Amino acid sequence: MLLKITFLGTSGTIPSVERNPSAVFVRHGSHRILFDCGEGTQRQMMIAKTGFKLDAIFITHLHTDHFIGLFGLLETMSLNERREKLAIYSPNARFLASLFKAFGYDELSYPIEVVELRDGDEVKFDGFKVVAFKTDHIVPSLGYALIEKDRPGKFYREKAEALGIPPGPLYAKLVKGESVVVGGKVITPEMVVGKPRPGRKIVYTGDTRPCERTIEIARSADVLIHDAAFTSDLQEWAEETKHSTAREAAEVAKAAGVKKLVLTHVSARYSKDATPLLEEARAVFENAMVAEDFMAFEVRYKD
Repeated sequence: MLLKITFLGTSGTIPSVERNPSAVFVRHGSHRILFDCGEGTQRQMMIAKTGFKLDAIFITHLHTDHFIGLFGLLETMSLNERREKLAIYSPNARFLASLFKAFGYDELSYPIEVVELRDGDEVKFDGFKVVAFKTDHIVPSLGYALIEKDRPGKFYREKAEALGIPPGPLYAKLVKGESVVVGGKVITPEMVVGKPRPGRKIVYTGDTRPCERTIEIARSADVLIHDAAFTSDLQEWAEETKHSTAREAAEVAKAAGVKKLVLTHVSARYSKDATPLLEEARAVFENAMVAEDFMAFEVRYKD
């Protein structure tokens, strides 16, 4: 199953020539989900060729660099004659819904449902869920974890053959967790199938100070996408504005035992050269990288 992340916007607060405001596009199989939608996101989607067929949009918080791009995107989808309902998830959803009403977005070609999420709320999709978790920013804010369902354990064909199970539909039943009868003998899944294997996990923090809740939900994640607006020489400014330094993001990644850390929400001062952020992070957590606009990669299964 394809799981691919495309970074559409990686700047902090304001756009630069090199970076657009925050937006992360994730494709899971046939599902397409957008996390945050800063200014100009729809143009970034055109360049990246992601298409506009979205299943849901998750907004981390209502600072304009994270949601103002919604207005143009929603109108474009209406001009494209979208008919399916679109759910937009956000903290402080009532305020966002009032803006849509003021702009006349109750008359688009498709209905919009604005849903309030709180810490621990889950939104279920086919094969995975998105879990909201509380973060620490100036305004009410959430991060989101995309968590796949566990996969069936490995099927041991040689064991099945030794038990006299013929290849075919019985194999599929055993993988699904059903017992079968062969030659009058009951064969249970545990006899030929290994333990369930964990699915993949992607965690996106949005803007935040480092916090225990992120560490908790990001435990063993395949990818942690974390706010890293500044280097540590601007520690006081990071604390005042409720952002994280690259070192702090790396410390969260290390504490959570994630596989890969991606730094984003890059301050304009590092827009042309993000090497200081990368070096600071890698001094703590080696498998770190700085997101760039249009950077994309697949998240593969651990095994």
